[in-house]
Amino acid sequence: MKWYWQVFDPASVPVSGAFQQSAAYAMAAQATGAQMDVANLVEAGGQSLAQVQTLRRGPLQVVLRGPVWTVPLDVATRHRALRKLARTTRALIVLPEQSAAGLGIIPLMTPRHVALWDLSPEPADLRAAMAGKWRNALRAAERRQLKVTLAPPRALHDLVEAGARQRASRHYVALPPRFTRAIPQNALRLWHWRQAGCRHASMCFVRHGSWATYHLGHADLIARESGAHRVMLWHAALALRAEGVTTLDLGDVNSEDAPGLARFKLGTGAALHRLGATSLVLPG
Repeated sequence: MKWYWQVFDPASVPVSGAFQQSAAYAMAAQATGAQMDVANLVEAGGQSLAQVQTLRRGPLQVVLRGPVWTVPLDVATRHRALRKLARTTRALIVLPEQSAAGLGIIPLMTPRHVALWDLSPEPADLRAAMAGKWRNALRAAERRQLKVTLAPPRALHDLVEAGARQRASRHYVALPPRFTRAIPQNALRLWHWRQAGCRHASMCFVRHGSWATYHLGHADLIARESGAHRVMLWHAALALRAEGVTTLDLGDVNSEDAPGLARFKLGTGAALHRLGATSLVLPG
């Protein structure tokens, strides 16, 4: 098979797959000063086999959660494709969605895991697939008749500020507030829980093609004690499913540093998905 990578229109990015390979991510990254490039793996006959969006950082080209393979390709072919892509850059770092290993691919960091929730089953089946404790806690929160509603776009400002304060107090790394504010509004889905005029919990998701990604959330003590986030996540999942979303990415799962959060994500019925190791790819 003869195929090659070609420079692609940056406006034409994958319509499914991880957030980092979406148009919404590219637009937010570019608005905050990053340079995004897109390439298309094309067979000699003209068929597109893959698309990949890269973030340029000085001499580095960084692939996050990609490439997006548009047709099934075996491991050896994906390996050769990455080596070919490295010819077009000065230095290529990949954090691939699927494992990439072999000659010329040098692991730098061990693989991460994310929680991917398949929303394609019927709602009753989604609920049945939850962990028993998660489902019981959801049922208990629903009995409190919490009214979770869609939030207006202006609510994003308060959520971003609350998330920044929480990040500072817990000392973890996340995308900067200006990145979140630059995500196209038509890709955002916001929910919140208000009581007596006060917002106690919020969640922000990004819709990108047939996928959506949990992006940001905040809950105060009242919300945590009431179980509002379970109700909110369940309502959001059903609403996204009704829009045509088939995969909801709940983000990183780290059972060592954040075991409670890992249990929360996987308790939904989401599957643990192992990413490929972060690696340096040599031209080949």
